[in-house]
Amino acid sequence: MECFHTRFSAWTPFSNKSLNRELFQERVALISHWFDLWTNKQRQEFLFTIFLRCTKSQLRIVQEWFSERMQMAKVDFSTVLPRFISLYIFSFLNPKDLCAAAQVSWAWKFLTEQDCLWMPKCIRFGWFLPYTPTDNEYGAWKHHYIACVSNLDWPIPREATAMYGTLNEPRREDEELQERQREKRLRKIIWEKIALRKKELFKVRPPWASGTCCSRLLKSKCQPRLSQTVRDRVGLHEALEKQLVLASLEALPKRSNVSGSHSYPLLSKKTWHGVHKNDDSSSYASQLHIILISSRIPAYEIVVDSIKAGIISLVYEHCGLTLESLLYLIEKALDGRKAQSMGIFSEGNSREINLLQGYKIGIKNLLRPEVRDFWEKLGSYVAPEQEGGHVDLFVPLGASEAGIEVLSQLSQLTGTFFTAPTGIATGSYQHILSDWLGRPWERDPFGIYFSESKLQMWSSLTDFLEDTLKSVRKQLSPLFKELQKNISAKIIGQFMFDHMSVANILNNQEIAQALADGLMELSKENSERNVREDNPQDAKSSLSKDDLNFETLVKLERKLQMDSAGKRTGVVRELLRSERKYVQMLETVREVYAAPLQAALSSNRAILSAANIRIIFSDVLRILSLNRQFLDHLRDRLQEWGPAHGVGEIFLKFGSQLNIYTNFFNNYPVVLKTMEKCRETIPAFRAFLKRHDKTVATKMLSLPELLLHPSRRFEEYINLLYALRLHTPAEHVDRGDLTAAIDQVKNYKRYIDQMKQNIGMRDQLSDVQRIVRGCPTLSEENRYLIRVQDVAQLHCCDEAVSFSLRTYEHTRDLSLFLFNDALLVSSRGTSHTPFERTSKSTYQFIASVALHRLLVEDIPDSKYIRNAFIVQGPKREWICATEAGDDKFLWLSALQHAIKSSLDK
Repeated sequence: MECFHTRFSAWTPFSNKSLNRELFQERVALISHWFDLWTNKQRQEFLFTIFLRCTKSQLRIVQEWFSERMQMAKVDFSTVLPRFISLYIFSFLNPKDLCAAAQVSWAWKFLTEQDCLWMPKCIRFGWFLPYTPTDNEYGAWKHHYIACVSNLDWPIPREATAMYGTLNEPRREDEELQERQREKRLRKIIWEKIALRKKELFKVRPPWASGTCCSRLLKSKCQPRLSQTVRDRVGLHEALEKQLVLASLEALPKRSNVSGSHSYPLLSKKTWHGVHKNDDSSSYASQLHIILISSRIPAYEIVVDSIKAGIISLVYEHCGLTLESLLYLIEKALDGRKAQSMGIFSEGNSREINLLQGYKIGIKNLLRPEVRDFWEKLGSYVAPEQEGGHVDLFVPLGASEAGIEVLSQLSQLTGTFFTAPTGIATGSYQHILSDWLGRPWERDPFGIYFSESKLQMWSSLTDFLEDTLKSVRKQLSPLFKELQKNISAKIIGQFMFDHMSVANILNNQEIAQALADGLMELSKENSERNVREDNPQDAKSSLSKDDLNFETLVKLERKLQMDSAGKRTGVVRELLRSERKYVQMLETVREVYAAPLQAALSSNRAILSAANIRIIFSDVLRILSLNRQFLDHLRDRLQEWGPAHGVGEIFLKFGSQLNIYTNFFNNYPVVLKTMEKCRETIPAFRAFLKRHDKTVATKMLSLPELLLHPSRRFEEYINLLYALRLHTPAEHVDRGDLTAAIDQVKNYKRYIDQMKQNIGMRDQLSDVQRIVRGCPTLSEENRYLIRVQDVAQLHCCDEAVSFSLRTYEHTRDLSLFLFNDALLVSSRGTSHTPFERTSKSTYQFIASVALHRLLVEDIPDSKYIRNAFIVQGPKREWICATEAGDDKFLWLSALQHAIKSSLDK
């Protein structure tokens, strides 16, 4: 029995349970002692080794032990994550799942009823709230969604059975026989139309286009479209391809049937008289005024905001429209009525009107058939001159002989009186506030359409407002486009529904007219024009004591103002006043910016280096020196001004030194980049600009804005020279010098405009190439963007049937970029970001087709498709459809004009 009492043996007494237990306890105590002495890393290795040797049942015991003593936390993710992440997760649920999630807990109910989740779902179906929710209100869009869904016309099963029948209901033999006969007749009609179509095509098919793959031909009324196999096999000549393209353009539907069953007839004078024949009172027609505003006008949104109530305003795109498209928009705005007056607010100068891109209408092209037809039809929309009708052109055509000739020709073509400002007032669109040519009525034309105070504010801050609005348009234009369609109708509709019943609304249409008349009366403003005179003290205070005596110049201006014997004196006075203000602005650049920076450099506390100062200010200081000399010569010449004196010689001398301006315009992009780089990298320069920009000394302008003045000055020179020559007799000695000076300054202005145009086209092409992924190089000489159109690409399920019976399916969204020489096709994807009202679009390049090889075909509207057309290149074709019929008409008109222009080159 001594063997059982052995304490330090290597064996384990399995047969003796008490000794085995005692030995096990001792070893556990020993291991525990060792475990206490180990480091944390050694303990982890020991536990890892032990757990690897355990079985599943033993590991389950460990898991149960942990679950009993350390319970796992089960937390709702919506209470842990930030709220915007939880809402982003819920935004992927459909309305049914959101309603189910709202029943989980109060926290989920609060989150799933937020307006940011339900508003996109309502807007997708065109359901808008009739009121603005308060700040503390939530769930309004969900309730609105439920209300709209509950009002949908969904028949109950019994009603559906009565209307459509039961699917499993057995049909009688006579019904089945009638259905078979109906299908047989329809199939026969389809095959007869196909056979007749093939027969007509076979008769007029040219001998070189063999085979049945040619679906349309040159003289066919349908689109002459060739398949790819015929193109590859025959190899059409360029002349033939040009004829095909021209035939396709001729085959496109004109204005009267552009959208199939819907028509847009041209309203002739007989139609106008027929429209107003039954109208007892012609006062409403006599009070109708319409104003056309070009999108090329800087900050045109401010101009639209200054329009008086009751005036029909039409903002049209300067790029991507044709004369025919503009006529269509005017017809739609007038809605069969005739206007008493029509204003055209667009870019232009004293010789021509920059009405649309590619349409600078002047005396040279006024009698072209296309332009002449446009003005004749436009004149038919306005009352004749005998009835007081007039067209107001907000372009200074009254400042030159060529402009007056344009007005005279337009009046003879249309039988309507045309008027325009004389343009003597210089500045940013200040000419519209000057005297108007041949004004037979009491108030100025701009007072008919606009609120004078708002228009004066806009004209004084035009360029700076445009710079501010560029980023706003880019970010919010998609949102504003949708709001513009609904906001006015929503306000009037909600007002009427709040105060009237449906029966009263249907039976009392005059109430709506009374509301509109009341708003017109409330908005009428008869304010007098405030003529602001320059303050000589302000001019003097911003200049140094060693400069010219500006008080002498002001006295000279007042002397010329008192001598109002002729128009010529008024033009000379405006020339002296505008030149003084121009030199004053250049002097501000030197005194406020260049001189302090140069002084800091000389005092060893340099803000900018000498090289950067020279890059930014050297050219503008040379311009200042040149114009100071020019102002000196003007002052000396006008000291003893009389009818026999002239200023043409001074302009000729000034024009011979314009190479200084050339250096400035060539280096202007470098100047801007240098300023931006110094602003970002040099804190002292950034602080310097912050102290001096937009102060009283700089007339609330910044340094880049002050540097814009030289580019605008030459247009003012040309207008003033034309106005001066207009009021200079033919036998005057200054007449020849003025003509030579006009040609000299106009040639230089043309050079500046061409340089700006090239820069603008390059920026436009680089923007398109940046946003379209996989786009080839677009930068080519004389290429520019005309129009961008978003369309839906369709796929025809069965091309064997006629157009009226074809069905289509939507495959993807496309964006068509129309250039003057090519059409770029790209796919468009739209992404929506939570908590943002605007969506982001991405573009992927698909193909690029030269316009002279592009074939276009119209698809008439049918029961299955609307607003569709076919665009075919040498290798591929795209069936496209626009959202609205107007978009289709404007796009096809622009595309047709671009193709014709490309073929004429």
